[in-house]
Amino acid sequence: MSLALARKYRPRNFAEVAVQSHVSSTLRGAIARGRVAHGYLLCGPRGTGKTTLARVLAMALNCENKQENGEPCGKCISCQRIWAGSSSLDVVEIDAASNRGVDDARDLRERAMYAPTGDDRYKVYIVDEAHMLTREAWNALLKILEEPPPRVVFVFATTEPQKIAQTAAPVLSRLQRFDLKRIGAADITIRLKQVLAEEGIEAAPDALAMLARAADGSMRDALSLTDQVLSVGAGSVTATRVRDALGLVAEDEFLAVLRLIADRRAHDVFPVVAKLADAGVDFGVFLTGLADMIRAQLAIALGGKAEGVS
Repeated sequence: MSLALARKYRPRNFAEVAVQSHVSSTLRGAIARGRVAHGYLLCGPRGTGKTTLARVLAMALNCENKQENGEPCGKCISCQRIWAGSSSLDVVEIDAASNRGVDDARDLRERAMYAPTGDDRYKVYIVDEAHMLTREAWNALLKILEEPPPRVVFVFATTEPQKIAQTAAPVLSRLQRFDLKRIGAADITIRLKQVLAEEGIEAAPDALAMLARAADGSMRDALSLTDQVLSVGAGSVTATRVRDALGLVAEDEFLAVLRLIADRRAHDVFPVVAKLADAGVDFGVFLTGLADMIRAQLAIALGGKAEGVS
């Protein structure tokens, strides 16, 4: 059984994490200078690298062949186990969506009191979907976050930091917060091109642009969508193949609507809308695509280039 692209090409060090250099550089520098904080809060949209950065941090702290600049080797047994998400005594990943109560928090607090397995190792607790923790659970963790045991690091990842601010405002002052950015279509396109080259698959620029737009700022979604396209059949990745696999609206449809608007043929809009509705088109997605097309037309009219559209 083949490994999903999102897992197969998960970054193994800070340098490989796309776009989030403001976070990866700070964490790498903290490790290199021995100034690792006891708690971090990683915020950002889905698929932007929160869990990946947490794992790379855990890898770097426990790497057997750590580089002087703070980068993990990514090849030792410890790095391999953490990267793969395998069970480890020193690195524990917790899903707060299903372990959100005060009893779960107390259990975590008690486990954190035990020392790591070696004098040169760290215990790292990665709590995903941290905004799902209850107020009582945060209160149970408050003391250990204020006075943590030596060589214990907590990393909380969330897509909704405002909920943590509402339920556990005092916790925020005890954590270093990093806000991860949405990944731009250009960066996603570059990464997809690299991944497909590694897989020995050719891809048309138009196809990569369509995948990047459909990913909506999420690198994980982009790789998952690429997997979906590749499962349709063999051969190179083309715009038609992407459109068929993802059920996207053909760009000709957008151009047809723009012609109606330009010609002021309001009465012809209704048959076009009915046709799209019969085809099961999501009109929210359609309007987003139409806006992209209008922006591209405007760019061309002003002497620029239409990025991301064919």
